[in-house]
Amino acid sequence: MDQLSTTLSALADPTRRAIIARLAAGEATVNELAAPFDMSLPAVSKHLKVLERAGLISRGRNAQWRPCRLEARPMKEIADWIEPYRRFWDGSFDRLESYLQEIQGKESDQG
Repeated sequence: MDQLSTTLSALADPTRRAIIARLAAGEATVNELAAPFDMSLPAVSKHLKVLERAGLISRGRNAQWRPCRLEARPMKEIADWIEPYRRFWDGSFDRLESYLQEIQGKESDQG
């Protein structure tokens, strides 16, 4: 599987997206990451392994503390891939806005 597919697959799960959102605020331990979820530590660890294999997080080692941290590179690859679609939607919304203004102008002229 290519890197983009691996990244998107890892982010398909809402628990993993929540973990990524938490790590965007800074490093955290497995216990800190597990706190908001109603699941076992082994279940959270499985989610972390998926994120780690996708390159979205890394784990450090500081004595007994193994902080997890967000790795931004795969997220940039997603942003780069989706950029042309964002431009498409921006253009579509701009055309819709112009059309609505045109219609409103015609209604004002008739009223």
